Amino acid sequence: MAPRIALFRAVNVSGANKVAMTDLKAMFEDLGLGPARTLQAAGSVVFHGPGSDTTLEVLLETEAANRFGLKSPVFVRDAAEWDVIIAHNPFPDAARDEPNRLLVMPLKGRPAPEGVAALQAAAQHGERVAAGEACAYFHYAGGVGESKLTPKLIERCLGFAGTGRNWNTALKLAAMMAEG
Repeated sequence: MAPRIALFRAVNVSGANKVAMTDLKAMFEDLGLGPARTLQAAGSVVFHGPGSDTTLEVLLETEAANRFGLKSPVFVRDAAEWDVIIAHNPFPDAARDEPNRLLVMPLKGRPAPEGVAALQAAAQHGERVAAGEACAYFHYAGGVGESKLTPKLIERCLGFAGTGRNWNTALKLAAMMAEG
């Protein structure tokens, strides 16, 4: 089976939704989705398993809620889907010069153009926003901490839950999937 990633939203952020990565990895293996490997402590897991992205998302969301009390959306992508996300990055200059300020955000659906336009209008201080198939890209030129492009605003404008990973992490996840 081809490798996939599961991205949990808001895990181990600001002291909330605490889950040890060893426990998360064990959950995947108990579900027959191993071998599983985690990256950092933010809920990024590379795993192997059958089923559609949607079916796996529901399984993982349900199991994480049962085991850890974690109420977090999960975003599953296979290696081919992740490679498309990487290849279609509309901000190659940010990827090269400020990869820590470029975020890739998988979404639960395809964003409408008017939602993307609303975020572009809200962007300040050189920020840029673009969207692809069930994914959005954010270049936070002034840094994420000072931005008005908050997760709450993004979700309201796009109409879908999402979870962000910076460009460095996106590339590390691609490399982990390429390793198998």
